[in-house]
Amino acid sequence: MRFPVLAVVFVCAACGLVYELELVALASYLIGDSVTQASVVLSVMVFAMGVGSLLAKRLRCRAAVGFGMVEAGLALIGGCSALALYAAFAWLGESRYVVVAFSLAIGVLIGAEIPLLMSLIQRAGSVPESGAGARSGERTGARSGLAKRARRQAPPVEPDDAAGTVADLFAADYVGALVGGLAFPFLLLPWLGQLTGALVTGAVNAIAGGGLVLWVFRRDLTARSRALLIGVNMSVLAVLATATVLVDDFEEAARRAVYGDQVRVAVHTDLQEVVVTGGREGPPDLFLDGRLRVAGQDEYRYHEALVHPAMKGPHARVLIVGGGDGLAAREVLRYSGVSSVTVVELDPGVVRLARTDPALATLNAQAFRDPRVRVVYADAFNWLRGAADRVQERYDVVISDLPDPGITPSTKLYSQEFHGLVARVLTGAGRFAVHAGSVTDRPHTYWTVDATLRAAGFATRPYSASGRTPGFAAGPDRADRHSGTEQGPGDWGFLLAVPGDRPPVLGLASDAPRLRSLGAGTLEAAARRAERARVPALPPSTLVHPRYGS
Repeated sequence: MRFPVLAVVFVCAACGLVYELELVALASYLIGDSVTQASVVLSVMVFAMGVGSLLAKRLRCRAAVGFGMVEAGLALIGGCSALALYAAFAWLGESRYVVVAFSLAIGVLIGAEIPLLMSLIQRAGSVPESGAGARSGERTGARSGLAKRARRQAPPVEPDDAAGTVADLFAADYVGALVGGLAFPFLLLPWLGQLTGALVTGAVNAIAGGGLVLWVFRRDLTARSRALLIGVNMSVLAVLATATVLVDDFEEAARRAVYGDQVRVAVHTDLQEVVVTGGREGPPDLFLDGRLRVAGQDEYRYHEALVHPAMKGPHARVLIVGGGDGLAAREVLRYSGVSSVTVVELDPGVVRLARTDPALATLNAQAFRDPRVRVVYADAFNWLRGAADRVQERYDVVISDLPDPGITPSTKLYSQEFHGLVARVLTGAGRFAVHAGSVTDRPHTYWTVDATLRAAGFATRPYSASGRTPGFAAGPDRADRHSGTEQGPGDWGFLLAVPGDRPPVLGLASDAPRLRSLGAGTLEAAARRAERARVPALPPSTLVHPRYGS
């Protein structure tokens, strides 16, 4: 009888870890700063598991029905956690408290599992399956009285057996957690997605937990308890099945609540969710994992300020880190002296959409069809490590068109080590342009990027671009929708860097094309505006000591 119990422990542990990882992944996507979200979820859940273990002591006298109800509740709460978290973000604009609440509830239920299972498996091991008293009780209809007396009079489990039971339970629990941890990123997430994956996991959890109690420990249940467990588990499965059927409609409604009614394209790549809105009567907007990366109305201000100051000087060979939307490449290709453009982008799905979506392809002027453009799909840090050792990989201009440094996945691309790799692929007269977040809204982050560049051997010139579309936010500073308002940063901050000790001259190349937002006077004013917000004496950010926050 011990094998089916251990098998269910294995399954329930796998489901529990999937719920945990689901909360971490979705909270990081919706709120940002994955380190903070992982810390909150894990610490709250571990604390709650201790609370659940203590609360389970009250259920030991009715361990079978208690375990069945715990698993039904865990299946319902864990399976619906992703839906509830996404709904809170979409319609309420806040999901931090929902993350904590679900972490607490799931942790309490997971913590109650092992103590209840210990009671069940020890009881199962101590009661003979075919005792004469039990058979007589069943034949005479006095099963409950005789069976209960038999259990009470059964000899206690030996200490060695108890130790072996504990070892078996924890072994099954840990192996199940391993399988659940691997299944989430490699099976559930790519095949089913976050919402459906959580619902399916909840159904598996309910079937395993309910099946164990109703089959293996059915003699521990009264008729009323059995009917209650069957009804509860069937209700939970019905809720999860209904939610699974309606999940696409729910996701579409939530997406409209987040992005508005003009969603044109919404795709899940292997790495992120990509959404394109607008584009029918005006320029499109591009969102990556819920964060606005391109606002078609004012993107030219950002891309002109990012690219053109770096093109003052040699610019035959250009490297763009990020920029899968093709808009930075569009600006680079406006120079007749450019012979090659290398775009290093992590997500092929973004480039594919930038090539094929009519609105995005029009916005980037079909940049990816230009024969001078080469696209490399790779992690920029790892690719630069290899490129630094290849003599042919030397560039006159490097442009860092990345999300804001406050986003945890971007932190290593704003580290001293990464900037050191960029220095190795630049020519002697090369120039490095970096998007560094908002100067006015997050000056600490912006000037940390400046300190990091200088620590990597660059001399820098700060400047910014204003005129950002009101109500939108890019990067971790997602639109703040508290109290019905939406506010984002009012500017973009940039840093122009060159190797050595002499800061670069901020200006435009003699062959610069006609620009809508930049001129000599504009850049001078932008530099003065950035300098006014300077935060002195900040330490650089490194891989082992990142100093950016959301």
